[in-house]
Amino acid sequence: MDLYNYTPESPFKKKHLLSLKDYSADEIYQIISLALRLKDERKKGIDHPLLKGKTLGMIFSKSSTRTRVSFEVGIQQLGGYGLFLSSADIQLGRGETIEDTAKVLSRYLDGIMIRTFDQEDVEKLAKYGSIPIINGLTDLFHPCQILADLMTIYEVKGRFKGLKLAYIGDGNNIAHSLLLGCSIVGMDISIACPKGYEPEEEIVELAQNKGLSSGSQVCITHDPIKAITGADIVYTDVWASMGQEKEAQQRIKDFANYQINAKLFDLANDQAIFLHCLPAHRGEEVTEEVIDGAQSFIFDQAENRLHAQKAVMVLLMGNNL
Repeated sequence: MDLYNYTPESPFKKKHLLSLKDYSADEIYQIISLALRLKDERKKGIDHPLLKGKTLGMIFSKSSTRTRVSFEVGIQQLGGYGLFLSSADIQLGRGETIEDTAKVLSRYLDGIMIRTFDQEDVEKLAKYGSIPIINGLTDLFHPCQILADLMTIYEVKGRFKGLKLAYIGDGNNIAHSLLLGCSIVGMDISIACPKGYEPEEEIVELAQNKGLSSGSQVCITHDPIKAITGADIVYTDVWASMGQEKEAQQRIKDFANYQINAKLFDLANDQAIFLHCLPAHRGEEVTEEVIDGAQSFIFDQAENRLHAQKAVMVLLMGNNL
């Protein structure tokens, strides 16, 4: 499959990006294909003001580096304007209902990106608003990150089918979205977590069902060696996510055998690549020799947040340009 010159199976008709649950392989390919084109044009100095005059509201209940910078820069490169709204700037879910906020902001903006805790807040914005809603992260899903991950994998490997991704760590929002993304595009995924930290069963079952049609094998295990053996992509995340700081010391103990170090990484395929959604805690979930080694693509992955999200904004906010 050539995503650099991809011909869609059908027009892109999605209005929101709340998770990858309802996205087809064709729709994900369209996003990645457009992201690859926008990245190439940016490198060549070709302007692409596809969202000229459009305004993206960016709601942040959680702080961020990559999400804020990539969306704010991205909408600017597309000719639009990004309006940053922190939890201190608006009364989302506190002094004003989410329903009313959605209806009001729909009168001012052309789209909303929200980074928050509860997935329900994102779903409500989409239900009661009339403009596209983009999930910039919730405790349950992180679809923008996984689109950038898939883009990075395609750039390096040139395909999805026949590849195996091993995720070692917490069964969190990254694990949930990787399960969906991999199973939709037909890539095998093995997740290794300590007992008690597994991804939600409902999402695992959904990924397994999607894998039946795509050819993706989904494996959940407590054995990191089983998960990583023969992997083409090795992925991890911090052991304590934002909001779990009080659990950090206990998690360090519980995840002690799940560190990606050279010994464990060597069990993957020779040409395996290492990915991490960042920020990283070197010496905890991954050692310096792996994350800063020649097979690490974490900064390509981080850059691709910009390009993948630009593609999402164009397809959702650009009236299918």
